[in-house]
Amino acid sequence: MSDIIRRDPRAEWIARNRLHPLHAAMQPVQHSWMGPNGVIRKNVHGVGFIGPNGIKRIDRSGAQQGGAAKRTAAVEVQLPLHQVPVPAFYINVVPDMVGGRLSSHDRDLLGLARQLAGSDGAVLAVVFGEHKESAFATAGVDRLLVLEGHEFEGYAPEQRVQGLRAVDNQFSPRHWLLPDSRSGGGELGRRFAASLKERPATRVWQIKGDECIGRAGAGQEDLARPLPRLILAAAECADPVSETRHEVLPVELSTGLARSLPRIEDLGAVAVDPAAIPMAEAEFIFSGGNGVKDWALFHQTAAALGATEGASRVAVDDGFMARDRQVGASGTWVTARVYVAVGISGAIQHLQGIGACDKVVAINLDPGCDMIKRADLSVIGESASILNALIAAVETYRNGAKRDAA
Repeated sequence: MSDIIRRDPRAEWIARNRLHPLHAAMQPVQHSWMGPNGVIRKNVHGVGFIGPNGIKRIDRSGAQQGGAAKRTAAVEVQLPLHQVPVPAFYINVVPDMVGGRLSSHDRDLLGLARQLAGSDGAVLAVVFGEHKESAFATAGVDRLLVLEGHEFEGYAPEQRVQGLRAVDNQFSPRHWLLPDSRSGGGELGRRFAASLKERPATRVWQIKGDECIGRAGAGQEDLARPLPRLILAAAECADPVSETRHEVLPVELSTGLARSLPRIEDLGAVAVDPAAIPMAEAEFIFSGGNGVKDWALFHQTAAALGATEGASRVAVDDGFMARDRQVGASGTWVTARVYVAVGISGAIQHLQGIGACDKVVAINLDPGCDMIKRADLSVIGESASILNALIAAVETYRNGAKRDAA
């Protein structure tokens, strides 16, 4: 057989013709290449590309469009295990754990702790009460300490400071890291610093060697200072851990916690009108688009769910929603924990605006739209019937909870 490579003129013509059905199949797939700095780059737009966390990336090449195309199955990627049998020191992290799960701010904080720990130190996460998180291993946690007890439930800063003092006495960490957030980490960190009689570094967004840089002057200036033991870090202070998994070995306190009568009484959460919550701060957003035909039913469903209403640009331009409710690059960038998109096809500007949302639920008639590809959970069907069923399910659940309470 000859070693001469023959050309295929028809294949070359198909590769040049973007309108041909086999155009995508004729394109050379380059999964990785070396960048100008010697770093291996990955093609995140490749069909079936698997990210470092084992999550399949969105395919925008069009190769998965149509009924004949089959989606490439996601392959579970086993990340290398990072072990610290005998830690030389500890970096303690107290995540907010809003809703019992790690937020994006918490993951950034764990990424910063991983940088400070290096290869000899261990990241110790201190969690209060029960949690629902199952991804501590891929978030960078080497040791996990859960402080359980009813005294830590709700708003209990005094009891939590006592718990952190006990952890500090036993493990003597090199650094304490808490999120400088309004979800509790900012206040708890300052109370803990006052208890230790130490001056914390607040609103830290970068650490270089033995120096940290924090925001000052209403966020207009940077303030550099020596790296203290107690750090209150801002969001995006570091990249979250994505290339390794960790042991998450459970640890316990060797001594019991001291009990004292609290001076603060938690009277419970105050009911807030979801419509009064700014879009950028909303945790649960119920957003409608061009596919919504019954807007009265849409508003009724949002009220039943207790969600903040949002909309796509098309719905706002058509006058169905106010301009301040627009989600996307041309509207408001949102960071909701749950984002429900009803009748939204998923323009690139809209997908950019919801890029930081934890969980996306899509309700749409088109199974091939970009929003379905982006969503963590998709419901294919007519929106009116799905919303009616959703309202009925919510009422059934609440009536059952009332009967159980009675």
